[in-house]
Amino acid sequence: MISAKFEDTTLKIGDTIRVQSYVVEGSKQRIQVYEGILIALNGRGENLTMTVRHIGQGGIGVERKWPLNAKSLVKVEVRKKGNNVRRSKLYYLRDLVGKQAVRV
Repeated sequence: MISAKFEDTTLKIGDTIRVQSYVVEGSKQRIQVYEGILIALNGRGENLTMTVRHIGQGGIGVERKWPLNAKSLVKVEVRKKGNNVRRSKLYYLRDLVGKQAVRV
């Protein structure tokens, strides 16, 4: 099982996670929350990145990537553990529709 650590949180493929990151809009800065399924961990050490996918407005899948050592990341919390994940990359979720695309 591929896993990574962000501060004291252990992240595993298939977990539903909530990522809080800083977003700069002009001169203002706010925290944006993004919740989805962790579908991939790429790289090693300092270059480790995570890919998170969720189903957005209109049933369209949206993916975002973050480096785990980014200064813009505020907090990463695990909302739900992935049960029977036996793959290191969950790219097959891209082809699924509806509830099947969010069940892991």
